[in-house]
Amino acid sequence: MRKVTFHEEADVEVNEAARRYEARAPGLGLLFLAAVEEAVEQVLGNPEASQVVGDEVRHKLLRRFPYSLLYVIEPDRIRIIAVAHQKRRPGYWNHRL
Repeated sequence: MRKVTFHEEADVEVNEAARRYEARAPGLGLLFLAAVEEAVEQVLGNPEASQVVGDEVRHKLLRRFPYSLLYVIEPDRIRIIAVAHQKRRPGYWNHRL
């Protein structure tokens, strides 16, 4: 089974979003992290099921939150390159490829 790795900027995005949600309402940040984990598990289970964006990048929508996991499938791993808000700065993550 492949492993999942997060680009360091994607890891920062997850943590910042979780902090923002937690500041908005106690426990909401943890729900966001759980949604990220659920999406990661779904991607691991069927990495090619998500829609392709561009040449090699795929995106998986998070449940309950307006975010997407953007990832590439590599021979030995799935690399998450961004955890992006769906309405902000489209394509800002392209330089991470």
